[in-house]
Amino acid sequence: MSKSKGKGGSTPATMALTRAKAEFTLHPYEHDAAAQAYGEEAADALGVPYERIFKTLVAEVESGLAVAVVPVAGKLDLKALASALNSKRAAMADAAKVERVTGYVVGGISPLGQRKQLPTVVDSSALDFETIYFSAGKRGLQIETAPDNLITLTRAVTAPIGKNA
Repeated sequence: MSKSKGKGGSTPATMALTRAKAEFTLHPYEHDAAAQAYGEEAADALGVPYERIFKTLVAEVESGLAVAVVPVAGKLDLKALASALNSKRAAMADAAKVERVTGYVVGGISPLGQRKQLPTVVDSSALDFETIYFSAGKRGLQIETAPDNLITLTRAVTAPIGKNA
């Protein structure tokens, strides 16, 4: 696998991978401004199974904001996320606050290169794949890399936090 500059340029997420000398591939696709399900749109555009494309969600836990990375094939189990972070509860965070804290827009939030390092939990299903896909930091651009690269760079824990839709 090689780095691909391609269409899309660099983002804080791609710069984090480059600095870490991690192998990754960029996958640009044509983003439809009317799309609401960004992860599914990426999977369909790239011909990748929903289980291999991961969405980045931000939730509020007692200690503040936390990042959850789950397959677009399912939903985030908030109770499981809270448990993985030793918290009593978790709730989805306000979109405007998420954009302010991460530096990314909704639909293009990458777990890498955020303005502030947030506690991160990656769904354990990511370990089932040699590579996974997730947002490169803007709509219409996905990163493909080994799950270990994501886990290491975000200092994430893995836990079964995804549930079937």
